[in-house]
Amino acid sequence: PDVTIPIIYVNVTMAGISPDDAERLIVRPLETALKSINNLKEMKASGFEGGGNVVLEFEAGFNPDVALQDVRAKVDDARAELPSDADEPIVREVNFSLFPVMVVTLAGDLSERALLAIAQQAQDAIEQVPGVLSADLQGTRDEAVEIIAEPMLLKSYGVSLETFALAAAQGNSLVPAGALEGAQGRFGVKVPALIETPEDVLAIPIASSSSTTVTLGDVATVKPTFKDATTITRVDGRAAVTIEVVKRAGANLIDVVDGTRAAVEQLQEDWPDTLQVAFLQDQSKSIKEMLTELQNSVITAIILVVVIILFFLGGRASIFIGIAIPFSFLVGILGLNMAGMTLNIVVLFSLILAVGMLVDDAIIVSEFAERRMSEGMKPREAYSYAAARMTGPVVAATLTRIAAFSPLLFWPGIVGQFMGYLPLTLIATLSASLVAALIFTPTLGALIGKAEPHHHDTGVKRDGLYIKTVRLAVRHPGITILLAFALLFGVPYAYFAGGLGKGVEFFPNIEPDVGIVLVHARGNLSLEEKDRLVRSVESRILDMPELSTVYARSGSMGQGNDQITEDVIGQIQYEFVDWQERRPASAVMDEIRARTSDIPGIKVEVTAQEGGPPTGKPVQIQLTSNHPEALRAAAISVADRLAQRPEIRDLDNGLPMPGIDWRLEIDKAEASKYGIGVGGVGAAVRLVTTGLKITDYRPATSDKPVDIIVRVPEDRRTLTQIDDLLVQTPAGGVPIGNFIDRVPAQRTGIINRIDGKRVITVTANLAEGVQTAAVTQAIAAELAATDFGGLVQWKLTGEDEDSAEAGAFLVNAFGAAIFLIFAVLLAQFNKLTSVMLILFAIILSTIGVFLGLMIMGQPFGIVMNGIGVIALAGIVTNNNIVLIDTYDRLRKEGVPYEEAIIRTCRERARPVLLTAAAAVLGVLPIAFGLNINFVHRDITIGAPSTQWWIQLSTSIVFGLTFATILTLIVTPAQLAMLARMRNLWDRMFRRKPRVTGSGLPIQTHAGERQPGPAE
Repeated sequence: PDVTIPIIYVNVTMAGISPDDAERLIVRPLETALKSINNLKEMKASGFEGGGNVVLEFEAGFNPDVALQDVRAKVDDARAELPSDADEPIVREVNFSLFPVMVVTLAGDLSERALLAIAQQAQDAIEQVPGVLSADLQGTRDEAVEIIAEPMLLKSYGVSLETFALAAAQGNSLVPAGALEGAQGRFGVKVPALIETPEDVLAIPIASSSSTTVTLGDVATVKPTFKDATTITRVDGRAAVTIEVVKRAGANLIDVVDGTRAAVEQLQEDWPDTLQVAFLQDQSKSIKEMLTELQNSVITAIILVVVIILFFLGGRASIFIGIAIPFSFLVGILGLNMAGMTLNIVVLFSLILAVGMLVDDAIIVSEFAERRMSEGMKPREAYSYAAARMTGPVVAATLTRIAAFSPLLFWPGIVGQFMGYLPLTLIATLSASLVAALIFTPTLGALIGKAEPHHHDTGVKRDGLYIKTVRLAVRHPGITILLAFALLFGVPYAYFAGGLGKGVEFFPNIEPDVGIVLVHARGNLSLEEKDRLVRSVESRILDMPELSTVYARSGSMGQGNDQITEDVIGQIQYEFVDWQERRPASAVMDEIRARTSDIPGIKVEVTAQEGGPPTGKPVQIQLTSNHPEALRAAAISVADRLAQRPEIRDLDNGLPMPGIDWRLEIDKAEASKYGIGVGGVGAAVRLVTTGLKITDYRPATSDKPVDIIVRVPEDRRTLTQIDDLLVQTPAGGVPIGNFIDRVPAQRTGIINRIDGKRVITVTANLAEGVQTAAVTQAIAAELAATDFGGLVQWKLTGEDEDSAEAGAFLVNAFGAAIFLIFAVLLAQFNKLTSVMLILFAIILSTIGVFLGLMIMGQPFGIVMNGIGVIALAGIVTNNNIVLIDTYDRLRKEGVPYEEAIIRTCRERARPVLLTAAAAVLGVLPIAFGLNINFVHRDITIGAPSTQWWIQLSTSIVFGLTFATILTLIVTPAQLAMLARMRNLWDRMFRRKPRVTGSGLPIQTHAGERQPGPAE
């Protein structure tokens, strides 16, 4: 689903700034300005080499447009306090839809300039595709013009660096000269002074005398080139340029991908044959497969439900009961469409979950009418009577289901937006099913319904096993209820404390389509050294047949990304082949680890795509303090403790990466003697490092400006050359080594802050199959007993924090659902005891959930099983409403309680079983991972689309099955217990027995009662 992430990102870059200076001069002024914004949940910030950023996370329900305006206004206020040389701040909103839906790769034996030209052509074409927001180039370098200045020539001509740069800048200026107007007309006057080609730079004069003029070409050479590379990109081992395609929010993903493919394929006809084009990370492929699989699941659910109705109620009844399904689907999808929402995997599963519930109301009405027709009523009268008689129970049952799902509408955060489609879809379809049951089903039944030719008893046999069991439960209600309580406490205890359960997890573990290898290395490594190490890992996995593509990038990956640590020098993204043609992803990743374990000098981290919302590594311990030294010691201590745990993998202590930076300490007093400022020294040093930008120009072939950079020859770009750099002074050229000292200093690395405090986050992955909840609970207990001297605060973040928030909300949502159901039932029955019986049945349904998890060997999923329990609350009430409503009416007619219970169970057992079976069969295939493809006529087990919903389906199948058994046995026992207690109360206080109605109902020859006068 397209969900709005409540995060806004502010980034400020400044060439050459150190992390310490970025924290002091960029991050802190931004923090001061932004901390007063409304609805701010958390503010993260980072200072790194070359700039700083601030990440603002807002509370749920924030208005992204208003928040974006507020942030931009605050950043504008802080702009005056930022360094004058800093680039313009970038403020943007983070959204799931801003992640690429496809990566187009271009590789081949072409020159870099030719490959760039083709990539830009493809970029322009892709951005014209409807629904495409942007197409971002990766693996390319920006064009530049390098002026290679020869210091000795500058010195011989007496040209200072400042004069050189000023002359070049002035030689590239727009001179507006106006126009001349007279009697003969009006003529514009132009003074051409803009640089249009690199050759124009050579003619710029930099010094002159009466006899000669020195041009820039006399002291320097000019060459069109590219800026220094910061990353290197390869696809399947070959150098490549990639285009990351991003769709607009709300745009149809499949249309965007198909349009992108068509645009590229059309251009490809004119491209060289040596150019290889590939489409990676195509999200439409997995979405099409998932949609197809879920659509098959919808069809399977409908077939199973209709078959069971056909078996028990006959052909005519199954026709107009089955009509409730497509009618409700159409109304629900229409409602979502009118609300501007998209069809996605959550909506499709909601339809599957709804299939069994949509027919419940129609079954109740039809079954009641069929029973009346079997007693001799005509179809029109029977269905009219059924609609009137069952309106109360049907409305109450539907409202309780809606009440159960309603609290999920208020689920905060990303997970809430992700799962929010489920309650919306269910509420819309269930509301439509109510209309179908009370209007369309009676109408169709009156038109095509037909009375049975022979009268027969459709109830449960009086001497059958079920009725015998009910009689036993009614005679011994106390024992029956005690056994139910024993199960209620014993089964969860056996799951959590008895060692029979599989633990707890946040989101289901899905078989991934994409994985990633992060290559860690430390030290002052050049880009070439980083790429060599990444290539050594890449070469080990390229020949693995279970990987369809391997996309490698070398360079600094952790800058500005809190999910990737600073020492990551490269990442390799790989796509798996189809899940049916390979081993499980965990086995493939274990082989990748084994293949790369012996490479010296690096640490390899192998992970896969997360199943749910992104949370980062499963173990994240956030340490905050105002004392940097104490913070460092605490991080080392915590990392050492984690390293002792056998289940910990890929541990990172979060400390800055070790390395050396060179500090040039200026003797300001000595420099002032030569009339030299700090700015002049910095400009001179940049000639040796990244180059000094003096101006830019816009060539006719480019849409953006090309920088003109001054540098010294490549063989002089060394550390020792800095001392020999000459700075022009009134007294002539002076080496800067006369007044600076080169001092090696420990590298600072990225400085991270949260809510104005420095923070270090210790992170780790877990071994395959280890439950996060159990490990984090043990770590939390150990940290709570650790004394940090009161200087350092800690908390568990990431998945642990998200699961705690989700769990807390679902507990509150369950409580709210129970309260809403209580209100609906109280309005329906107007009797507290009946309401409490139904609510107790909801609590008992959780026994089935934990039994199902133990039988299926599944962990308890906080999100999916939590929703399953809430869904059960709405479904379980339906059967109890039908039972208790019939029992109450019999008691009003004066039927003794034991006989009323037996008659209720005989009459209502069939609709109770039918509605429960319909709800169970709707999700039963998904609970066992079964998928039937009706087009290709094949059956698969364990498809990724079903893995999303197995936990939720297991909750429904086992919870409802067990709850139905309890409803048909424990609820009669509770009714008997209440009746005995009421009789005992009446005898104790010598009250007259309360009898209402006209006495016993009339009996038919088959033992079936006719409607009494009260009805």
